Amino acid sequence: MIFNQKFECMPPGKLKALQLERLKAITAYIDKDCPFYQKRLAEAGLHAKDIKSLSDIQKFPLTLKDDLRNNYPYGMLSVPLSKIIETHVSSGTTGNPTVVGYTAEDIDLWSEVMARSLCLSGARPGDMIQIAYGYGLFTGGLGFHYGALKLGLSIIPCSSGLTPRQIKIMTDFKPRILACTPSYSLYMAEAAREAGIDPFKSSWQIGIFGAEPWSVNMRTEIEKVWNMTALDIYGLCEIIGPGVAMECPCKTGLHLFSDVFYPEIIDPDTGKEVPEGQPGMLVLTTLTKTGMPLLRYATRDIVSINREPCACGRTSPRISKIQGRTDDMLIVRGVNVFPSQIEQVLLNIEETQPHYQLIVDRKPNGMDELEVLVEVKEQFFSDELKKLEALEDTIKKQIEAVLGVGASVRLVEPKSIARSEGKAKRVIDKRNI
Repeated sequence: MIFNQKFECMPPGKLKALQLERLKAITAYIDKDCPFYQKRLAEAGLHAKDIKSLSDIQKFPLTLKDDLRNNYPYGMLSVPLSKIIETHVSSGTTGNPTVVGYTAEDIDLWSEVMARSLCLSGARPGDMIQIAYGYGLFTGGLGFHYGALKLGLSIIPCSSGLTPRQIKIMTDFKPRILACTPSYSLYMAEAAREAGIDPFKSSWQIGIFGAEPWSVNMRTEIEKVWNMTALDIYGLCEIIGPGVAMECPCKTGLHLFSDVFYPEIIDPDTGKEVPEGQPGMLVLTTLTKTGMPLLRYATRDIVSINREPCACGRTSPRISKIQGRTDDMLIVRGVNVFPSQIEQVLLNIEETQPHYQLIVDRKPNGMDELEVLVEVKEQFFSDELKKLEALEDTIKKQIEAVLGVGASVRLVEPKSIARSEGKAKRVIDKRNI
């Protein structure tokens, strides 16, 4: 089943023509109605009429997250506040958060792309979905809710947290679909076992996981534990929320709905487009949003793109799983380090759990030091010092082989690394940089 055959299976030539038509229209719209873009384009000496082909978009400046923060709360809107029917705010560790306003048309668009996403996963009208993403200012829970309503699913709006209740609902109501962060799904598996419940025998057949980067190895772990198909969903609050791209069961990339979100993959250092199939930073332009459309938004997510048709029948381009983030990326002794690289190493080692933490500090001599805390599985945790030292040495060598930089490894007892019911906190950077 394909939710929107017209757009999800559109021939490439027709898709490009539609994208160009919408790109011209949205650029003219923001130049007319958004004070921020009026000023930005005027300063750059650019006009909507300068877009005559899709490649002309590269002449326009990027929109950064700081632009949204600096124009907090309403400076990025393209409509009067009276037309905003819903507002979401992203979390932030410093400064103002980012605010996103939705018109009624934007909520319809969000419902549409989320319905496409759920259908892509294998969800069908009448299926029951347990939504364990947070509801409220975070876009996750409500995005799934809107899409599930449009597709005709039966919704259990659990929100995040209260893990014993999540397990009880799963056991008693027997929903077919679970939606939450990947790290929380593994946390719930631990909780299920502690409650005497075998997660492998759960009713969940499909898991839709996003909001944090996760590796193919973590997918294998989740599928092994829960006996489900684990699929990746991608989105970000600034663009729409979840529903920008979704993985189908072919697992060959996430279908990006490029009829409404125009993608570019650029080198974050040079700003130039990278060759197809090569990793770069994903830049998105919202082609049909009305409340707060964004032109060339720098997501900071590192992905590659594949424009070949998928075996599922859809022709929409597919982005890879997130390979890292330019802003979450660690630079340790001149080497770029992504937490997902270390996760892949750990999930290939039988004795370790998929729970880890990276601690980066700077020595008095100015050298960076990377320490990796790794949980050991209960059956392998031993008082025998030699065994633990051998395991530490194995992990250390494999991390160094992948990263090209040395790291110290500290094995810790099972369940000693703090669990999260939302995004897992993977990195602690103690450097004053």
